[in-house]
This record gives sequence, structure tokens and C-alpha cells, in this order.
Amino acid sequence: MPFGRSFLPLWPLDPSATYLNHGTVGVVPIRVAEAQQAWRDRIERHPARFMLRDLWSFTGSATSGPTLMRQAAAGVAAFVGARADDLVFVDNTSTGVNAVLRSMTFAPGDEILVTDHIYGGLLTAVHYIARRSGAAVRVASMPYPAFDPALAVERLSAGITDRTKLVLVDHIAAESAIVFPVEDLVRVCKARGVPVLVDGAHVPGQLALDVSAIGADYYVANLHKWAMAPRSSAFMVVAPERQRDLHPPVVSWGLDTGFTQEFDWVGTRDPTPWLTAPEGIRFLQDLDYGALRGYNHDLAWHAARHLTDLWDTPLEIPESAIGSMVSVMTPASIGSAKPDAVRLRDRLLFDHNIEVQVHARAGRVWVRVSAQAYNDHSDIEKLGRALLG
Repeated sequence: MPFGRSFLPLWPLDPSATYLNHGTVGVVPIRVAEAQQAWRDRIERHPARFMLRDLWSFTGSATSGPTLMRQAAAGVAAFVGARADDLVFVDNTSTGVNAVLRSMTFAPGDEILVTDHIYGGLLTAVHYIARRSGAAVRVASMPYPAFDPALAVERLSAGITDRTKLVLVDHIAAESAIVFPVEDLVRVCKARGVPVLVDGAHVPGQLALDVSAIGADYYVANLHKWAMAPRSSAFMVVAPERQRDLHPPVVSWGLDTGFTQEFDWVGTRDPTPWLTAPEGIRFLQDLDYGALRGYNHDLAWHAARHLTDLWDTPLEIPESAIGSMVSVMTPASIGSAKPDAVRLRDRLLFDHNIEVQVHARAGRVWVRVSAQAYNDHSDIEKLGRALLG
């Protein structure tokens, strides 16, 4: 299928802009937004019946068959390789991670192990929980920018001690865009008897996903990034033996009535992002999901090679560690700190109408390119020229 800028009309994006930042909050396709509005219209025709009987029931049973939340969960579960009874919806990955952290009991002397690629918002939550409990936060340093998957597994394993209470790892890192060998990371944690939580925020819609095969105790991921769901929409898959002690950050009527029942209702809110998630999946499948993943990966890899050649910077990341995003080192003249990254990001946007994520890491400024169906080589070339201009 000839993906590229001819696909822009499927999204509400400004056609005059160069949008290379799909990975930050996603872009909702027009068709999916229309499906969401149809759900909203349906709710308003009979709100109390919809919210308290069709969507979720205080008695744990719908008026006829599974509740709408459970039907949507089944559709998402089939897409991500999980059992529907093990999957619940949350607002976003941060909400799911907070649910796990707040449900566990930590004490002085306990350790929470993370990597140095952890998303900043999640690191804040980890430090908050550690501060309140007296637990310690340990950080495993991953090989970067010269990434080696085997060395990554070795370093995580070395960070686990007999005091480790939880390990939090990335499947795809938010800043560096590295695809980590998540099954191997989970395996070393399980071998040491330590529960593991996987941040898969960028995975659904970017990589083929089989959560059951990964085998983590907890797997949390967004649907509103690469899976084309409206914001905010995410899910959490939890191993059956971990479900009883897990509670949502907002405790409401569902407490102690069962894992899915408790998470499906935490008070009155707009459920349409989750109900519309299966339509986002159908959108991907109608585009030919396998072909789309291949196109996006090839475009990201092209961006890595083209931009490093143009900017004369090293490319030390293997192609196997790249999905549909890639972080590329900029020339030393751009700077090395966060203010330099902010200046570059704003210059690209306001002077060239290019939206792309920019960050500082490892003493340099990096540009993280997200490749999506509506992008093509011309977008990458424009970015390359604009940075040097």
C-alpha cells in the first residue's frame, strides 16, 4: 500500500505542517473520532441506563450479556494477546503504574529497581512512593547510545538484590525510542522471584504484541498513541495471582467485587475513549496493519541513516532496536542540555512548522522522529535541512 502524505486526509492534521511526533499523544483518525461521537450521542439518549446498566452494573451483570466495557476489553485483549478477564482499562500508562505502586506495600529497606530509560513521569511516581514508604530506588544503567540487548539484560539482572520488591522496565523507551528485549528482561526477574511491571506505553500499534508471551506480572500500555484510540485510553493486563491485591488509584463502588468490576467503574467519567478503542484497532487493520508496521519501521530506519549522514553524527543503535520511532543525535553545535533542546524544538515548530520531539540525553541533544502512515521521505529531508538552517 502506498503510504505517505496522500494519507493525510484520514487524519485532521494541518496539511501545511510536518508532523513527526505521533508518539507523544497520538493523532485520532477522523473515522475514529466520528465513532467516538456516535458513542457520546448514544449515551445522551438514555444516560442513566447507559452508564449504570449497559456500561457497568452495580450487581456485576449487564442487562443482557457482557457489559459494554467488557465487550471493548475483549476486543482490545484479542489485539494485544491477552485474556479479556486479565485486562482492564485505565486513563493512561501513568495511571496503571500508579495503581500498581499504590497497591503494593513497601517498607524501609525494600528496593524498587528501574532503568535509566524510565519515562520521567513514572520516575516521579516511583520516587514519591519510595519517599512515603522509606524504600530505596535503584537504577540500572542501560547501554546507550551504543545499544546491546544482551548487555541490557545483564545489567538489569545485576541490579536485582534480595531486597528488590518490584522491577519496572520499558518495552519501548519514551525518549531514546529503544526497543528493549522485554521477554528476556521479564525472564531474569521471574527467575529471581521478583514481580515485574512493564511500561508498554508506545507498543500497541507500533509492534506486534503478545502480552501473554511476555509473561510480566503487570503490563500497562496506551491505546491513544499508536493504536489510534481517542485520548485518554490505556489498558493494564495483570497476572491472575496479582489481581486480588491490585486496586485503582480511585477506589469506588467496585471495591472487593472483583478485579474487572472494580476497575471498570471508578466514578462517573467519559467512557468513550475505551469504547472506541476497538474502532482504532479496526482502522489499523483496514490499513493492513502488518504493511503499516513495516512501512513505519522502514521510514524510521531511513530517518536514522539519512539524518546521521546529513548531520555527521554517529548511528550506534542496531536496526533491530528500532520500531516506528528513532532518536537521532544532533550536531554538537546544537548544544547539550535541556534548554538547548527546548530552543531547537521551538525553532523547528515556529520557524519551519515541524512538530518533533526533542530532548537532551548523554551530553547531547536528540531529535526523536515518529514515523506514521502520513509521513514520507520528504518530511525527513525537510527536518534535516531545517535543523541546519
